Amino acid sequence: MKHVSILVPKGHVSVVNIAGTHQMLSWVNEFLQQSGKEPMFHIQLVGLEGQPDSGGGLFPVKPETVIEEIPKTDLIILPAIHSDFEKSLKQNSALTPWLIKQYKDGAEIVSLCISSFFLAATGLLDGKPCSTHWQSANMFRELFPNVILTDEKIVTEADGIYTSGGAYAFTNLVIYLIEKFAGRETAVMAAKGFMIDIDRSSQSPFMIFSGQKSHKDDEVLKAQDYIEQNYKDKISVEDLCEHIALSRRTLERRFKKATSNSVLEYLQRVKVEAAKKELEKGRKTVNEVMYDVGYSDPKAFRDVFRKITDMTPLDYLNKYSGKLEI
Repeated sequence: MKHVSILVPKGHVSVVNIAGTHQMLSWVNEFLQQSGKEPMFHIQLVGLEGQPDSGGGLFPVKPETVIEEIPKTDLIILPAIHSDFEKSLKQNSALTPWLIKQYKDGAEIVSLCISSFFLAATGLLDGKPCSTHWQSANMFRELFPNVILTDEKIVTEADGIYTSGGAYAFTNLVIYLIEKFAGRETAVMAAKGFMIDIDRSSQSPFMIFSGQKSHKDDEVLKAQDYIEQNYKDKISVEDLCEHIALSRRTLERRFKKATSNSVLEYLQRVKVEAAKKELEKGRKTVNEVMYDVGYSDPKAFRDVFRKITDMTPLDYLNKYSGKLEI
């Protein structure tokens, strides 16, 4: 039986992450027992102290035990912490050495949503792929350049560390864990029972591109503004260089450093974001939107759109332009 420690950090933690994970893993135990098998997981809520703490959340969560009483565990679940990052890091500083020791002793660690920030601060994610909520991706890149952020992914796994994308994407990671530890059949039954799309692997369709403008490179900001104001036209890198008076090599280097995108990638993202907004309105055809955002080749538009959103323009139109049916 695997010992699972669902952590209850101090601060405003995600009760949904805690309760949802507990419920899904408990369901696995019940399913296995009904099938005449032994339960898979021994689940405990583990905190820094025994007192309940809502940390500004709606509901207090009372740990069953504390980290000092858990010398060895198999699987650690770290829920999202919605408090200020620096504040939550200080509040939960005692977790860091415990997490590092448990990992070195063989425990696997699961980071849900933005708890990736806390886990990255321990150094355990250095050189490893990681996902997080797409809205926090730019900040994460700035704070943790040694982590390989793959924010388009719903689930990542590397060397016994698992991470999930944002919000309810944690359910996909839990299904992934169920499949790994209890088998495909159990995972499929769990996915059906909790009505989760078992093979969803990308959060790209949900992302909203707002530009990476937290840097302080004035020339790059000027280039970004030019792209955003003129994306409907045919813009070349040479046009940008002339507009901001930089050589192509210098612009490409500084643009990539400041935004984590090449000039071409940034232009594509701006065009696709504009296309998404038009498609969501449902008033124009895919071809009309294609021309509106500066494309004339349907295949090129479809390929770029799919690369960024993981969906074709037509699929996106059909999914997001209609009214909800009841």
